[in-house]
Amino acid sequence: MTYTIAQISEKFGVAASTLRYYEDLGLLKNVERAESGHRIYSEDHIGKLEAINCFKKAGMSINEIKDFFEYEKDEAKSIDDMMSLLKRRSEIMLEEFAEAYESYEHILKKLDYYGHIEKALKQGKELPKWAKFDKKDYHQNALDTILDRIS
Repeated sequence: MTYTIAQISEKFGVAASTLRYYEDLGLLKNVERAESGHRIYSEDHIGKLEAINCFKKAGMSINEIKDFFEYEKDEAKSIDDMMSLLKRRSEIMLEEFAEAYESYEHILKKLDYYGHIEKALKQGKELPKWAKFDKKDYHQNALDTILDRIS
């Protein structure tokens, strides 16, 4: 199956200029042309773009992505470099996730607290005290919510 640049652009949510840029950088290779000169993308390009999108979401720079694809050309020779790049990115992502997770727990705490304030105001009751909520553990609630989202 083949795809036009417009189809690929829509499928991956990237501008056509970005696809041409990836081609110029050598991230997308062997992009054929129709007689009209329009680019023709294949299933191989789909796989490569899925990897690029994944790596970009993981925070990899274009240079890191280029390096990874270069390492892939000769995995046996480059396995140490490939593993080093992936481990480094994994550690960075884990640190960022831990920071985001702590912030998410705090947001859940605030939602709970202000939700109770909202309810008390509507019912004309006494407002809750922050100390009661500050001591509550929101770890399991946060974890359950995240696991539900990714399942």
